[in-house]
Amino acid sequence: MSFLIAISGKGGVGKTTLASLLISRLIARGCRPVLAVDADPNSCLDSALGVKVEKSIGRVREEAREESKKGLAAGVSKQEMLELKISESLVEAEDFDLIAMGRPEGPGCYCYANNVLKSAIAKISAHYPYVVLDNEAGLENLSRRIVQKVNLLIMVADASRSGLHTLSRLHALAGEMEVTYDKLAIIVNRIRRPEMAQELEHLRAKFGADVLVCIPDDDELAFQAEQGLPLSQLSSKNQVVAKVDELLAAVLTDK
Repeated sequence: MSFLIAISGKGGVGKTTLASLLISRLIARGCRPVLAVDADPNSCLDSALGVKVEKSIGRVREEAREESKKGLAAGVSKQEMLELKISESLVEAEDFDLIAMGRPEGPGCYCYANNVLKSAIAKISAHYPYVVLDNEAGLENLSRRIVQKVNLLIMVADASRSGLHTLSRLHALAGEMEVTYDKLAIIVNRIRRPEMAQELEHLRAKFGADVLVCIPDDDELAFQAEQGLPLSQLSSKNQVVAKVDELLAAVLTDK
């Protein structure tokens, strides 16, 4: 049974950075292989992980459509062809694999691509003990129900008033959409004052969260991102890495 971690939050709060660090720190703990799922049409998780996606779900969907039209897959159903191409689109690294949703190419809406990704996650993830899902920015990622049941739901915000307000909206929407989770973690990112961690402690009770982690603003991490360097190259003594390790230690107590 896979341990599925889903990350949600509005744009610009650091979801992809967190996803990348979670993957690298899971690997450091010996929790591997990890399946990384980039469910954001504006895919950039590959860059943070130091790999490159050549084909996304959106692209292989169109390839399957065209091959089906041309009769190049006689005796193979469209769904079977899609599943084969999705498997071929996996980016394979030493301790993790990555699959990306990308943007739908050609006619059609995101709904179909979402359904394909949902089916792919269900089948492919069975082969991985850990799955990290980096969701699309905003609230739509929950309403599209790419996953309905996760082991750990992480809601990320910055420390601004609007950022913390979005947490309330995300939490309410998760309930409305009947997204269920074993554990809930609240991450407040880019904290500039150490005392803010104590000031925000009330959020744990407000949302019934199992874990509240306040991550400091960090120059080393910002430099890595500016240079386009994989975040796995951050020092193990980095303060953000330490906070991610703290999160994993809290939620993987039975692992």
